[in-house]
Amino acid sequence: MIAPKLRVFLDEGVPVSVGHAFETARHGVIYFHEAATKGSPDPLVAAVAQANDAVLVALDGDMRAIARQRGVGKRRFRRLSLIKLSCRESRAAPRAAEAMSLIEHEWRLARNTDDRRIFIEIGDGFIRTSR
Repeated sequence: MIAPKLRVFLDEGVPVSVGHAFETARHGVIYFHEAATKGSPDPLVAAVAQANDAVLVALDGDMRAIARQRGVGKRRFRRLSLIKLSCRESRAAPRAAEAMSLIEHEWRLARNTDDRRIFIEIGDGFIRTSR
């Protein structure tokens, strides 16, 4: 089966190696420095991800709150998808690579719905999805 092509936007602080994990899986990656200014506020980062039809990849716990609070039932970020890396930064790229088939599966399911959002949290010893 051909993996779905998705685009991700790496938040500031997400290691470049995480982007390489997505590129290795043949997905599009927008690196933070390509689309935003250092220190950009989280709502702006979320808006950039959504405007580029990209899944936001973040280490920042605040992004989860933005995605959930403003994404559900509110117009501004109602299409925002998030992959939250809750693991050690040094494990972020290997954990993203290990979770890639699940990420692709969730994206494949979501893109066939009206909502089209995915929420995935990847920790050192767990992976959670919300639909």
